[in-house]
Amino acid sequence: MGRNGSTGVVAAVLALIATPVFAGPDVSTSSEIDRKRHELQQLESSAGDAEARRRGLAGEVADLAAGREQLNRRLLDTTAALQETETQAAEIETRVDKLADDEKKLADSLAERRNEIAKILTVLQRMGRKPPPALLARPQDILEALRGGQALETMLAPMRAQAKALQADLTELLRLREQLGAEKRQLADAVARLKEQRAELAQTVEARQKQLAGTRSELAAENDRARALARQATNLKDLIARMEARSPAGRRAAEAARAATQGQPGGEGQPPAGAAPFQDAGRLAPVTAFKDLKGKLHLPAIGTIVQRYGAANDGGGLEKGLSIATRDNAVVVSPSDGWVSYAGPYRSYGQLLIINAGGGYYVVLAGMNRANVNVGQFVLAGEPVAVMGDGAAQTAATVAIGASKPILYVEFRKDGASIDPGPWWAESSSRKGGG
Repeated sequence: MGRNGSTGVVAAVLALIATPVFAGPDVSTSSEIDRKRHELQQLESSAGDAEARRRGLAGEVADLAAGREQLNRRLLDTTAALQETETQAAEIETRVDKLADDEKKLADSLAERRNEIAKILTVLQRMGRKPPPALLARPQDILEALRGGQALETMLAPMRAQAKALQADLTELLRLREQLGAEKRQLADAVARLKEQRAELAQTVEARQKQLAGTRSELAAENDRARALARQATNLKDLIARMEARSPAGRRAAEAARAATQGQPGGEGQPPAGAAPFQDAGRLAPVTAFKDLKGKLHLPAIGTIVQRYGAANDGGGLEKGLSIATRDNAVVVSPSDGWVSYAGPYRSYGQLLIINAGGGYYVVLAGMNRANVNVGQFVLAGEPVAVMGDGAAQTAATVAIGASKPILYVEFRKDGASIDPGPWWAESSSRKGGG
């Protein structure tokens, strides 16, 4: 090849290099964009799903809260109606006892005056058979009639008074028996109504416990643990300490009480003392601190206070709580909001219930036949927590008083020591409770 040929090849190569090259699309860049776009779509979809899920969960929570509030309200209303009927039945029984006593006294009085009554009736019968003589037809009998009339007048005055008293007593006896019959019919109606209301309350309580309870095995294990700790405890203070240290449910109750009192996360804090303490049936913690509830609490059962805090007892000491004589099978309610620290039998107390009211305050209820709540459960003031028995079981309270009726023992404790519960009771509740 000559010089000219070589020069032409070089020129051609240079020209090829200088010529712009139109490349196809960048495959790697396109794939990355598609992947990012896909991820973005997934994120947007996930965000939409998350928002939908959030709205769904919020709706479910609202429904559950509304259902819980509705159930609590039904529970409180049913309990209030039942306690009102118990009050009416107790009042009727008091009237029946008084009427029966009055009837017996009057009947005994009439029995003691039976001879006097017989004399009065005999004289009256004779007067009916032998009327006064006809003076014009038999003048000779005038003197005899006058003498007899004078003698009869002397006798008639006291006899007339006795006859009037007898008539009044017989009329009163008839009235008492009619009223006694009417009162007994009212009492029978009240007892029948109590039976229906107790059945309704039992169903509502069962529904509440099903809503709150975990698995049956967990509940059984917790109950066994509580009973074991109760056997080891030497006194109430020790029992509370053991439950809060060694029972998971008891520990949760103590933590919830502390959180609510201190306003920590998980608690609702403490609003001003003037807030309505028991208005919201859906509350999950006390609205008002226990120390600010003085004069606002109601007795936990309908009955008569037979022993008060500070009274001397047979053991030479002073009573640490108050004792209430109740009707058979009376319902027992929580006097305040709080968390159940212990529920079960304990020594001679019978069934024992300890409620942590927060702020170091505890409410102790004892002498019941059956508890309706579990350890760790939050209960509302006025919510049914137990049922009394028929007085057959001998507890420390019934033995100390020598009572034949069921006795509910109530004790308030602060930082491990018993305190006088008197300032906490509403005046109407104290009067209703017999004091």
